[in-house]
Formats: sequence, structure tokens, C-alpha cells
Amino acid sequence: MIAPAFQSSNITKIRLRLHIPGHYQQEPVISRLIAIHGLVVNITGAMLGKQTNGEGRFDLELRGTIPQIRHGLAYLESLNLKIVGKPNTEGDGWSC
Repeated sequence: MIAPAFQSSNITKIRLRLHIPGHYQQEPVISRLIAIHGLVVNITGAMLGKQTNGEGRFDLELRGTIPQIRHGLAYLESLNLKIVGKPNTEGDGWSC
């Protein structure tokens, strides 16, 4: 039996701020990180509405294997989304 990704010992995490323009409002951008790329996504902060001029800003913690994280980041970059890395407070050395 294959262990789920979140139980594997080679799991790492990164923290980032993701800016999603209004024209992606009806697209399941974050859901695809989970469903397609197998990442565990924790939304640690978000800002939506009039304060952001229709843009969504999400503070995310992504957990998965390094290849999963790379593929997830490549997916976000393919959408031309602004991604800002945040230091990992747990010191595992991985941030984008």
C-alpha cells in the first residue's frame, strides 16, 4: 500500500503570498494545487474585495514533496500570477 503524500518523511513546506487577478475569480486556482498537484494547502491569510481592486491575495502554506511543490509553482507561474516568497519560520530552508 502506498502511503499518502502527507505521511511521507520527505515532505517539506513553503510559505508564499499569491496574488490572483480578478479575471481568475471563477477559476479554482487553489483547488487545482490540491487536486492536480497533490499539495496540502493551508490558507493562513487572505484579502478579497474592494480593498484589493478585484484581486485576491492569499497567504499560503504548501506542503508536499519537492517535486509536487515544483510542479505546483510551475502551474501558478504558467498562469502569470504574482508569487511572493515568505520565509519559512520553521527553518527547513525551503522558500520560493
